[in-house]
Amino acid sequence: MRMTSSTIRTRWSPKRDKATPHHRGAAKAAAAVAAGALALSLTACGGDDDGNSGTQGNTQETANNVTLPKLDGTSLEIAAVWTGAEQANFKKVLAEFEKRTGAKVTFVPAQDPIINFIGSKVAGGQPPDIAMLPQPGAIKQAVDRGWAKPIGAEAQKELGENYSQGWQDIGKVGGKQYGVYYKAANKSLIWYNNQVFENAGASEPETWPDLLKTAQTVYDSGVTPFSVGGAEGWTLTDWFENVYLSQAGPEKYDQLAKHEIKWTDPSVKDALTTLAQVWGKGDYVATGALQTDFPASVTQVFTGGDQPKAAMVAAGDFAQVNIPTTMKVGTDAKVFPFPAVGDNGPVVSGGDAAVILQDSKGAQALATWLASPDAAQIQAKLGGYLSPNKNVPNSAYPNAVQQRIAKALIDAGDDFRFDMSDQAPQAFGGTPGKGEWKILQDFLKNPKDVAGTQAKLETEAAAAYGG
Repeated sequence: MRMTSSTIRTRWSPKRDKATPHHRGAAKAAAAVAAGALALSLTACGGDDDGNSGTQGNTQETANNVTLPKLDGTSLEIAAVWTGAEQANFKKVLAEFEKRTGAKVTFVPAQDPIINFIGSKVAGGQPPDIAMLPQPGAIKQAVDRGWAKPIGAEAQKELGENYSQGWQDIGKVGGKQYGVYYKAANKSLIWYNNQVFENAGASEPETWPDLLKTAQTVYDSGVTPFSVGGAEGWTLTDWFENVYLSQAGPEKYDQLAKHEIKWTDPSVKDALTTLAQVWGKGDYVATGALQTDFPASVTQVFTGGDQPKAAMVAAGDFAQVNIPTTMKVGTDAKVFPFPAVGDNGPVVSGGDAAVILQDSKGAQALATWLASPDAAQIQAKLGGYLSPNKNVPNSAYPNAVQQRIAKALIDAGDDFRFDMSDQAPQAFGGTPGKGEWKILQDFLKNPKDVAGTQAKLETEAAAAYGG
């Protein structure tokens, strides 16, 4: 279930002047305020949440706030890498579009990396009408290769009404709108089994040293502290980027993302050394991490009663779809912000954008639908989903935890930090078994090899970035 490497790293801060959404000055100070606010909001999600708050009245049909054409007889295809519950929930959004327009929409399961999948479809003369692309870099590749078609006036109108300028801008290439960011994710979260914490006498940490103390407390109680889905390399880039953004700061983060500094930089050494305090600490990571996929990494924290395979998992809000229904979110399954390694705690967001590959009235209408609050509200109430659409009612989210996470996303305004691996060329930052994903998997296996890992990362990055 890859709702995941679709990531744009977002440095949360209060809303700012939209004319300068990517201004970096004073970002750390602003982010500290917002990250602290998020921490307060998450820790306020106490045990009184029944996991279903906010769902009352949300099972009815969503309001009709978007104008769509009649498309009887039209057949469309939309491709995404989503599987399991995420795919099933998205199909309900497509079903409502079919109901309103008369069109027939087929979901096409795509392989990772999706840009390669799309390339094979284009080469065969049968590209889907729309693809959900998980990286800003993938959108640019699709545009550069002549595959992507610009978003039309109706969809742009929805974007203008429902999205902050920053979320619009990340779907642009050369100043022209190509992407509609339908899905977002807060990926700077650590979910934990509350019963394990209570049994151990452990508390939610706010800083990295606190996290190490909490991990030791859990370990001493007889439970492995961390579950890591190391079979999927993107989970490891999430760990690295959270640590690096908090420890090195946003300016260094931007430089490394553009390969303006090398991966042999001391800041990378510091981040890897910090990661090794968890990945290389005895039995802190559940066995078989390199064979554990993301869904299993979440599930194994919340199964096994008070003796699960691990107590915590670093995972985004979307992890909720993998938490067994027997575990109530906010009571049995709780969450805290990724702890501060440096001055400020990181908050990281991801997103998937709808990009038109075959321009038509139907494809433009589907893009318009996905830019509307009506579409997002359907999936929001099903859980495991977060929308950057500011006009989705907060009450649409199925529990108090997700409502607060969603509010933090919208309140972030336009102060974005893009996922480092998603800004990179695909060969380095987004291909299974290659580049950063593979090198960090090797580092998880041997966390002592900091210098060797840096050298490999730099060699691969230099080749991918062209020197």
